[in-house]
Amino acid sequence: MDDILLFKQGEIILKGLNRREFEAKLVSNIKRRLEPFGKFSVYAMQSAVYAEPLGECNMSAALEAAKTVFGAITVSRAAACEKDKDAIFGAAVSYLGAQLETARSFKVESKRADKKFPMSSIGLSQYVGGLLHDRYPHLRPDMRAPELTVNVEIRDLAAYVHGAAEQGAGGLPVGTGGRMAALLSGGIDSPVAAYMMAKRGVRIVPVHFFSHPYTSEMSKQKVLTIAGKLAAYCGRQKVEIVPFTHIQEEIRERCPDGLMTVIMRRFMMRITERIALENGCTALVTGESLGQVASQTPEALAVTGECVSMPVFRPVIALDKQEIVEIARRIDTFETSILPYEDCCTVFTPRRPKTKPRLTDVLEAESKLEVEMLAEEAMSEWRSKND
Repeated sequence: MDDILLFKQGEIILKGLNRREFEAKLVSNIKRRLEPFGKFSVYAMQSAVYAEPLGECNMSAALEAAKTVFGAITVSRAAACEKDKDAIFGAAVSYLGAQLETARSFKVESKRADKKFPMSSIGLSQYVGGLLHDRYPHLRPDMRAPELTVNVEIRDLAAYVHGAAEQGAGGLPVGTGGRMAALLSGGIDSPVAAYMMAKRGVRIVPVHFFSHPYTSEMSKQKVLTIAGKLAAYCGRQKVEIVPFTHIQEEIRERCPDGLMTVIMRRFMMRITERIALENGCTALVTGESLGQVASQTPEALAVTGECVSMPVFRPVIALDKQEIVEIARRIDTFETSILPYEDCCTVFTPRRPKTKPRLTDVLEAESKLEVEMLAEEAMSEWRSKND
């Protein structure tokens, strides 16, 4: 009997002729995610992916990590055994014995992907269930709401026995949806936005704007910690840090107070678009939620997005704050996001920001700035830090 991880694919099965490409990416992502916990043979067959340990592996830790890989809707830690009714019963006793001892009700649910197996699914469930009831007479059969479900799957290479499946991350494998540059602040919303786009298969390039000495090194470290937590879902990523102090000082000195935030956001969009192009990205991602703050009204968002030609994705645009917080808690970024280290936007917050800025007024204010020179200066500093 072998201990393995069994992944069930989600919407990948709907991909038709492109399905193999999605499966290959899912297999690759699972291999990379499980590397810290031992060596695994990972392969796809019959709408499932198998991660078989080769030697000593930390299976408990691997299972937890496996639940963060986009592309699988469930993950099970299962026992593989011979495709024989008595071997399956033996595997159930060996693998789920502790649960069978403590449960009060049970059922056996069988699925027969290998149609050559001589018993029907119902027949196999009745056979194994009968033997288990004889072995554990305290167990009450319950077909509707059992305390324990013994799952039996007959597949090409073996039979698999497991308890309740764990919920997977869902979505599509990261890397199948292209690359996008995501503005990543130290707040709650932008990490959630990056996570949500990664769930659709997008490889994220995080971009953070840093305003030393107005923001501290602890503020930068906070963002890097958030990015590290996102990496469990998004895969390996390098945070692009952009010096932003000079631009903010110029805006504060030369532009109307009420337009400071929207003009800062426009600079961020311009610079992120340039970084996106250098990283092979096709779109931008922001954590803006409609109406949450003054810079996120329909008018402000329209003015902010006007200065770039790339598509801008705002995945949390229609979520309220509590919904965003719930996701942030689930992906473990919330507690880091609320640490009291200010980012560049909060440091330069105007006293009375305009909630309905007009593009003509913004363009007039920007005419007092050397927009192209300032943007290219920031890009030069960014490049110098990456050389």
